[in-house]
Amino acid sequence: MVRAIMHGCNGAMGRVIAGLAENDEDISIVAGIDIADNKDTSFPVFTSLDECTVKADVMIDFSIAKAADTMLSWCERTGMPVVVCTTGLSEVQISRVAKVAERTAVLRSANMSLGVNVLLKLVREAAQVLAAADFDIEIVEKHHNQKVDAPSGTAIALADSINEAMDHAYHYKYDRSAERVKRDKKEIGIQAVRGGSIVGEHDVIFAGKDEVVTFSHTAYSKAIFAKGAIQAAKFLAGKEPGLYTMADVIG
Repeated sequence: MVRAIMHGCNGAMGRVIAGLAENDEDISIVAGIDIADNKDTSFPVFTSLDECTVKADVMIDFSIAKAADTMLSWCERTGMPVVVCTTGLSEVQISRVAKVAERTAVLRSANMSLGVNVLLKLVREAAQVLAAADFDIEIVEKHHNQKVDAPSGTAIALADSINEAMDHAYHYKYDRSAERVKRDKKEIGIQAVRGGSIVGEHDVIFAGKDEVVTFSHTAYSKAIFAKGAIQAAKFLAGKEPGLYTMADVIG
């Protein structure tokens, strides 16, 4: 059985992951890290990583971006493999993730959903045919009114997946209201919608002359991200140092 530390255990996603792990015979949350200890867990909770004395095989990080630096330093120092699920990381922090991966196994994906990661693969393949045939590309993402970053990390990952398939020939357009110009053929438009309790919706639109192809993914609960994080933790435990993604998990 894989023994995991849950970093951000009392956050919304941390609680979901802990709940799913209780019914999973292959993984166990043996310790939690959170600045707030609500005492309502089946495992010990520490307010800092340096206080944690529990032995584990892997860490699942689903916290906030400002806690990432301390977490990454601790994993680098101890050699603890880590699944980085926290979104909104800065470019400096993303570079730090890659540096830590030289010392221990690190898995980072913009979205932990298995469905989204299949979508990343599909739009990459579609772009090689449709973008090459002059289809315009637009991405629309929708999330709840509490999400602070926009566009979402998943929307950026979808754009990056397409752009990589097209040898980075595209630039991203986030706001069309700033200027009145025709659409550039080499742009990927990315629009964000925030409202209500929308868990997460992403549409990738390939718009050509007289036809439109749309790839869509809808998340109905946060459980899909938790399930992906748990599968990623099982995969990462015991792996050699390196930077992994959910593409490695789904094969």
